[in-house]
Amino acid sequence: MPESSGQSQRRPIGAGDARSRAASAYIDGVAGDGATARGNAAAWQRYSIRPHVLRDVTVVDPRVTVLGRTLPSPIIVAPWAGQGHADPRGELATARAATSCGATLCLSSGSSYPIETVAAISGPYIQQLYLPTNRNIVAPFLRRVVAAGAFAIAVTVDNPTTGTRASFRAGLAPYTPLRSVNFPSVRDRRTLAAATDVTARDITWLQEFTGLPILVKGVLRGDDVAQVIDAGAAGVIVSNHGGRQLDGTIPTAEALTDIVDTVSDTATVIVDGGIRTGTDILRAIALGADAVAVGHPLARALADGGETAVHKVLTDLLADFDTALALTGTPTVPELTRDLLSPSPSSRPQ
Repeated sequence: MPESSGQSQRRPIGAGDARSRAASAYIDGVAGDGATARGNAAAWQRYSIRPHVLRDVTVVDPRVTVLGRTLPSPIIVAPWAGQGHADPRGELATARAATSCGATLCLSSGSSYPIETVAAISGPYIQQLYLPTNRNIVAPFLRRVVAAGAFAIAVTVDNPTTGTRASFRAGLAPYTPLRSVNFPSVRDRRTLAAATDVTARDITWLQEFTGLPILVKGVLRGDDVAQVIDAGAAGVIVSNHGGRQLDGTIPTAEALTDIVDTVSDTATVIVDGGIRTGTDILRAIALGADAVAVGHPLARALADGGETAVHKVLTDLLADFDTALALTGTPTVPELTRDLLSPSPSSRPQ
């Protein structure tokens, strides 16, 4: 969460509070020794900002256009499953906080509440999806997604298997319900695990079946992006799963420019991973992203203080972004271009 603002105090976790320990294991669990998770945040700081001066910044406008839709701000609440483990109101609290702050919700298909219940609070939203091996399981769910008002589907493709997160598995497993609220006919949640055989054909099928724009989440390479777009996807979410899958992967800030240059304004690009401040958002958009997704700071806030804490983190982050727009002399988001940034000496090729 933002280092300088909006950071709630963690609730003390008692020695016998197994559910709180499980939630923390889930939220804070990372792959390997956490190098990727740490590297995500550090990578944004390797871009120094070169502000404009003598610009009229009396009014700043944080609105962005994503998939042809005007959003109040560039912040998308990243999807994460089972938010009820962190707070009894789970996704309902997150959706309410996001909507009141002008952030856009991306809802996990593994949510603790039915998608219709959450969408009634959030309004138009993005639906995250893990595509299981049995495609017949997901068809009824996709029909509900369309009816609930989703304006895009984000299919996660970077987890054909679960990364090494021993603390996550040990802590959360006892509290994971056997059935999913969004797939009530499925008796074993393992049936819903992401398939190991997802290919470009599945992206084409998803787009044709739902009629919605498809975002492919978990892309880090330009050549993969080209394949994704050729399959009919409307865009990608540049993501390494927050460092929770494969440790040692490239930070998303470093992967972003290659992907932006590959799509060359022909597709939507969203980026997540290590976004902690308004200046991080500014850097991401200046590098070519259309929007950013924020996950861990909001998950931590939900566990620490429920809806109120999530609202505060989002409010502070958006205020920080507005301030960054003014201080760089760029009152509107389209004015954020790469010439605002300079790689720090340590990150320049020798």
